[in-house]
Amino acid sequence: MSRLNLKNKSIILLIILVFGAIYGYTNQKLASEKEEYRTRIVDRGDIAQIISANGTLTPLELVNVGTQVSGTVSKIYVDFNDQVKTSQILAELDPALLKAQLQQSEANFKSAQATLKNVTSKVTRSRILLQKGFISNEALDEIEQQLDIAHAQVAISKANVERDRANLNYSVIRSPISGIVVARDVNVGQTVAASFQTPTLFQIARDLRQMQINISVAEADIGQIHADQELSFTVDAFKEREFTAFVKQIRMNPTIQENVVTYNVVATVINDDGTLLPGMTANVRFIVSQKSAVLRIPNAALRYKPSNEISVSIRSSARQSHQSLLYRLGNKAAIPINVVTGITDGNFTEMISGDLKEGDELIISDTASKKQNESSTSNFRFRMF
Repeated sequence: MSRLNLKNKSIILLIILVFGAIYGYTNQKLASEKEEYRTRIVDRGDIAQIISANGTLTPLELVNVGTQVSGTVSKIYVDFNDQVKTSQILAELDPALLKAQLQQSEANFKSAQATLKNVTSKVTRSRILLQKGFISNEALDEIEQQLDIAHAQVAISKANVERDRANLNYSVIRSPISGIVVARDVNVGQTVAASFQTPTLFQIARDLRQMQINISVAEADIGQIHADQELSFTVDAFKEREFTAFVKQIRMNPTIQENVVTYNVVATVINDDGTLLPGMTANVRFIVSQKSAVLRIPNAALRYKPSNEISVSIRSSARQSHQSLLYRLGNKAAIPINVVTGITDGNFTEMISGDLKEGDELIISDTASKKQNESSTSNFRFRMF
């Protein structure tokens, strides 16, 4: 009875192994019949070659308003976003010390005038005495020298008065242009010192209805940018809206950071509705070239190289003639094709000439089944015991 059971088990095991072998062979055959390549077709459409860059929106004219004299801020008349006119008072400094200095200068000026008047009288009398022989010429020369000094002292005192009067006027901070206050960097009671440099109290933009974008463009792309070129951009605050601007200036002064060279491109944009604000980041797109209804090759097909590299000589010839080598699928085989390409948008490339037509399948990669076909046969082993 035990021998019969052992025989039955052996038969069952043999049947299982046979069915396993048949199943493995069938799967291997089906895998070999699968498509060995991933493809995309050649189509016809539009291609726009663009340059992407980032920039910052700034007012077309931004004026820093400061003070030429030191003092304590006593009054402020404007705040952020206020509209101001030319010569409008923005703030005042405490004028007490400046007024005292002006009064002292005016007193010195009056004193100098009195001295000049006195010396002038002396000179007149001395000339009469010289004619009568009562004094010498040397005495008259000394008195006339005092007259010249008195004239000079009057001029100095007068200049000091004008200087101190101007400083008193500078204690009243006025707007140099008409525009909008975009920044206020001072508060009442704050002391400002203008000893070494003029402190900035306010920033005024002339007109935010027209703004500019300062764009950093890489040196590899700057040759394709020119004045009056149209560009489009978006801002993070209004991602669904696209704005238009025009290149105003390409500045010659490069910026070099870690051996990366960029140039500043200035573009102007109309902002009639006030949507755009200073400081916004602009995501810029320069349209360098644009073509419609051209044959388009997927860029993935240009990057594809067969695993066995069957066309080394053809690929070398393509490089020498500035062509591109790609592979068309025909009768389940990779057929090498040389083409001349044009502009690209990053996803598709224009085909200028080549043995391709709309609808042709181009190989973009090998499938996993092709890579595993050769190894699957050698890996499968069948042994019976």
